[in-house]
Amino acid sequence: MGFLDKLRGELVDIVEWIDHSDDTLVWRFPRFHNQIKNGAQLIVRPGQVAVFVHRGKMADVFEPGAYVLRTDNLPLLSTLAGWKHGFDSPFKAEVYFVNTTQVTNLKWGTPNPIMLRDPDFGPIRLRAFGVYTLKATEPVALLQELVGTDGSFEADEITELLRAMINSSFADVIGDSEVAALDLAGKYPELSEQIRLRVVDKIDDEYGLDMPKLLIVNISLPAEVERALDTRTSMAAIGDMNRFQQYQMGQAMTAAAENPSGGGAADGMGLGLGFAMAGRMMQGQSPGIGAPAAAPVPMPPPVGVWHISVGGEVHGPFTMAHLAEAAGRKELTASTMVWTPGAPGWQPAGQVPQLVALMNASTPPPPPPVA
Repeated sequence: MGFLDKLRGELVDIVEWIDHSDDTLVWRFPRFHNQIKNGAQLIVRPGQVAVFVHRGKMADVFEPGAYVLRTDNLPLLSTLAGWKHGFDSPFKAEVYFVNTTQVTNLKWGTPNPIMLRDPDFGPIRLRAFGVYTLKATEPVALLQELVGTDGSFEADEITELLRAMINSSFADVIGDSEVAALDLAGKYPELSEQIRLRVVDKIDDEYGLDMPKLLIVNISLPAEVERALDTRTSMAAIGDMNRFQQYQMGQAMTAAAENPSGGGAADGMGLGLGFAMAGRMMQGQSPGIGAPAAAPVPMPPPVGVWHISVGGEVHGPFTMAHLAEAAGRKELTASTMVWTPGAPGWQPAGQVPQLVALMNASTPPPPPPVA
């Protein structure tokens, strides 16, 4: 290979950028030590801008199109290089391609909750997340303020800064809006646009960037507040709490009656629920004219755990099933002293309706007459 062929191999005759990435904002043409040939082709594709830099100074900017690099279309570079009468030899210059299309699907979120004062809940913490797009609008400002000598500048290199700006703007907008937390969902479009405009004011002139779109995807409340809201919603859906409790008691009585294996314990539970049901119904009735108001019927003591006093000693605890067996063996009589948690004190079994029912059920009726 001759000297001229070797020299031609070191000259760059086509300057272009074929972008296969989705988030590259700036890419520097890899010239290395090669020189750009006089008359070389410059290809700038749609969504790109080419910027020539000579010894650290911005020179010519090329919009999308195909160009032949000569003195007449490199006026700034010719001035910087001192080409008063044009040039016929190769030249050195850095060429940066700037992506002017929108970089999409960038995400933002609040790393820490934002404290706010809500008219319904008082001081609360809010979290939010969403997406945004980014676009380069001023290539020269972008190169000067952010890229520098970086050979490839990705959107990820500025996302931390942008997220901090979005979070700060989000806190300001939410605080200024004074919208109740329960009404924020209906304000997402309006709040998103306000946040976007605040961020654009900070990055437009300084960094040469634009944020064409910003969306709030969700604003969430703390888990404990969400559980309280769920409870409030459930109570509102139930309506009359007394009627709902009466319905539940009726369902429990039906389940106890349909359980043949419950034995004495199921019977005692049914009796207890029956007394509670009667008390609920009597509380809902109004006394007649001139009649004294009936005192509310207290809930019966817990059924199922009993203690027995025999000879001055306390035995137990016993379940209703145990007491039913004792009544069948005549070990539990009307004079047996019993006590259960919630009862005012010891009392004879003959004065406890649940136990009277057990003792009566254990006594067989008289035999039928002989024919």
